[in-house]
Amino acid sequence: MICTDPASPTRTTGWPATRARSAGVDPDADFTGAVGDPAVVEEAFAAWRREIAAADRWLDALDEDDLGREVPFGDGSVSVRDVLVHLIEEYARHAGHADLLRECVDGRTGQ
Repeated sequence: MICTDPASPTRTTGWPATRARSAGVDPDADFTGAVGDPAVVEEAFAAWRREIAAADRWLDALDEDDLGREVPFGDGSVSVRDVLVHLIEEYARHAGHADLLRECVDGRTGQ
């Protein structure tokens, strides 16, 4: 999926939606301008598959007893279990975003 207006100020500068509206810019341009470009979609899926394979290799090598092990995070540390839970949360959030983009492209809602 690509936005038809990749130079949208809301995309490049992170303007809040209210400021973008007052400037006459569509704050939802990433969604309202989404179109399906087969080459972009295929590259996105290829990158996703590579990341999944790398994560699977890492998880396969991880001993179950290491789920509580602390790993560096910012100035502190976090358990491997917390990292995995966070990844699940982020994945679910992005799946919802992808569904909104799909609705913009094919017009189907509530599917």
